[in-house]
Amino acid sequence: MSDPFVVVGADAAGLSAASKFRREAPDREVVVFEMGRWISFAYCGMPYFVEGRVERMSDLLSLSPSEVDERGIDLRRGHEVVGVDPDAKTVAVETAEGDSFEQPYSDLLVATGGRATTGPFDVRGVDGAFTLHDMDAAAAIDAYVAEPEAYDPARADVSAVDRERVERNAAMPAPETAAIVGGGYVGVEMAEALVGRGLDVHLFHRSGHLLSDFGEAVGERVADELDAKGVTVRTDTPVEALVGDDRIEAIRFADGDADDEGAETLPVDLAVVGVGIQPNTELLDGTGVELGEGGAALTDEHGRTSLPDVYAAGDCATAFHAVTGEPAWMPLGLTANRAGRAIGATVAGDPSPVGDIAGTAVVKAFDMEAGRVGLVGDDAAREAGFDPVRETVTAGSRSGYYPGAAETDVTLVADRDSGRLIGGSIVGPDRAAIRIDTLATALEADMTVPEVERLDLAYAPPFSPVWDPILVAAKVLNGTLDEA
Repeated sequence: MSDPFVVVGADAAGLSAASKFRREAPDREVVVFEMGRWISFAYCGMPYFVEGRVERMSDLLSLSPSEVDERGIDLRRGHEVVGVDPDAKTVAVETAEGDSFEQPYSDLLVATGGRATTGPFDVRGVDGAFTLHDMDAAAAIDAYVAEPEAYDPARADVSAVDRERVERNAAMPAPETAAIVGGGYVGVEMAEALVGRGLDVHLFHRSGHLLSDFGEAVGERVADELDAKGVTVRTDTPVEALVGDDRIEAIRFADGDADDEGAETLPVDLAVVGVGIQPNTELLDGTGVELGEGGAALTDEHGRTSLPDVYAAGDCATAFHAVTGEPAWMPLGLTANRAGRAIGATVAGDPSPVGDIAGTAVVKAFDMEAGRVGLVGDDAAREAGFDPVRETVTAGSRSGYYPGAAETDVTLVADRDSGRLIGGSIVGPDRAAIRIDTLATALEADMTVPEVERLDLAYAPPFSPVWDPILVAAKVLNGTLDEA
């Protein structure tokens, strides 16, 4: 076989592309390089593994190396691509054994994902301090929170796991108090997970409400839910430092009610830092590739970068925003899988767009569900050239007389001049999150608020009131637009 399609990264985008390409172009070679040993794992499932809802790490794997091999894909784990020469059309590869070589490509996909950022907090070499962005971290946290005599090593039942790290953490005394730094997805989900493991959990967030991208209404209800379940939530409270040399001992955080210097210390024996991620695009340094938001590779509608025959997808690449039409970086699971599959088809000869993105996301905090899509914040809307008008309503999730009906808050944001829906969020305990898909579809269709109000959504008492909460919100926002 010739004309090799080389893929860097063996997770969502990379293996989706390689699998689609192999089916569409069986006569061409496809080589996938993965710097580590883990492939095709469910990053979003890791908090639920730590909590114990997922019993085995193997449950989080979509494909095994043997299954990838059966598809005719040349998968090479322990091979790190450290550079790209777009003129020679080669990549420089270093192996775990210390060897190096040049691999030619006809087409190249960079699907290297992202990595956790830690801000000013260095968790390396400090026992009990973690980020959560890979399976080895999840296995280590799971072992650390267990009593040494009660830990079940069969939970980390995948050969790729860093067994030495797991055993080291399993041998340590189980923690009692945990600090979570950051109130985004990871922070909220890990708060629930660690409460489920019996810890006293304190969640710190530097801004005024949790889940900043979801809007204030969502953040407040999620905070209330966490508080009701025993989590101490501290918003507007930046963490200044992790304290401890060999093992985490405390965290120091800003507090206007503390001493004269405005700092307070909380003793903890576990800290999870979840303050964001950044794209892994260093292998493109020196190539002249155009970068976009966050340092992600700038791509066109087919996932092509500015370099000839070089594509990028997943957490290291941009895509076009469904509302603004501009490149945006939103590292989410469906975005990676969908883009990878489309690029695999394109490279095989069937040009396929990767699709627009709207930042559609959902999250759960105990019994509270939340979703968001589009431009939820006024600042983001104004920066994109819109004049935002918003309304937040509270409506029932089912007919009021039907058991299980619960209050659902819906926030809709529209452009004042055009009446176009540009964003929204939903929060509530009764199937609130899945309703965000209706708003995502409306955004993709460039619908106006009156058009959303006229949607023929399903009604039956067990599922929705006659006026679904989304229709109620659209009706109220439409009235506000009429008055503007």
